[in-house]
Amino acid sequence: MEKWNQTLNDFILLGLLPQNQTGLLLLLLIIFVFVLACLGNSGMTVLIFLDPRLHTPMYFLLSQLSLMDLMYISTTVPKMAINFLSGQKSISFLGCGVQMFFFVTIACSEGLLLASMAYDRFVAICHPLHYPIHMSKSRCVKMIIGTWTLGSIHSLGYTISTLHLPYCRSRAINHFFCEIPTLLPLVCMDTWVYEYSVFGSTIVFLLLPFIGITASYGRVLFAVFCMRSKEGRQKAFTTCSTHLTVVTFYYAPFVYTYLRPRSLRSPTEDKSLAVFYTILTPMLNPIIYSLRNKEVLGAMGRVCGMFSSRKT
Repeated sequence: MEKWNQTLNDFILLGLLPQNQTGLLLLLLIIFVFVLACLGNSGMTVLIFLDPRLHTPMYFLLSQLSLMDLMYISTTVPKMAINFLSGQKSISFLGCGVQMFFFVTIACSEGLLLASMAYDRFVAICHPLHYPIHMSKSRCVKMIIGTWTLGSIHSLGYTISTLHLPYCRSRAINHFFCEIPTLLPLVCMDTWVYEYSVFGSTIVFLLLPFIGITASYGRVLFAVFCMRSKEGRQKAFTTCSTHLTVVTFYYAPFVYTYLRPRSLRSPTEDKSLAVFYTILTPMLNPIIYSLRNKEVLGAMGRVCGMFSSRKT
């Protein structure tokens, strides 16, 4: 099989949607979801910035989740839409690397951020008197910087190593964006060592935080049921159930995708799962946090009232 120069040739993204009227309708639906996700996540970030009552560690972490989700969906959907509408399926070697870097950065950082949010709720509910010490603003900033830094460093290493693999097979990537597992079948060498390193990274950045989150919320739920105040119990349960919903939507498809051996994976199933954690979850997160959170709804009312009073 003829080798091709990986620095001069583009990859080909086979895409998610068929090139017909059904595909166009589905693309319009995805673009609608994209717009909702952008409005919801940018709106949540601005709301937390504008309302002083939301200037707490919990909402600072939530603002970072919204920022990550905004970057998440912006990494995949615009390129997919452009390729479909233009009829061109190519992506440059550099463009593929950039897309891969941002995707892995956000994936790893968001996993760590969700664990930080679980720790925040654990301290707030189980050790409320120690909360100002364990979750001070300076510690919250350090946690945020740590999640971004670890995710970026890890992503940079994997992106560079992936792009330096010898590609000598078809350039066609059976996906709608450049994801590391979809590039490995194009490599003309044994990649078992690399695949095991990806497996290990998945355990470190996804499975271990998920176990930590599960343990934290197990302890939190026990504390909630022991509360004497019905109002406090309901508020704590609403907050925790909201976060658990987001965690489940994020981790379940990711872990299922990355912890399966290649022999059990199929491109169609991988693309369907990727739609869930790259398109649907970023759209659902701000809806879940706004509709089930009285503080966020109250902040919306205050900010809207502030702008309306300025106009009058």
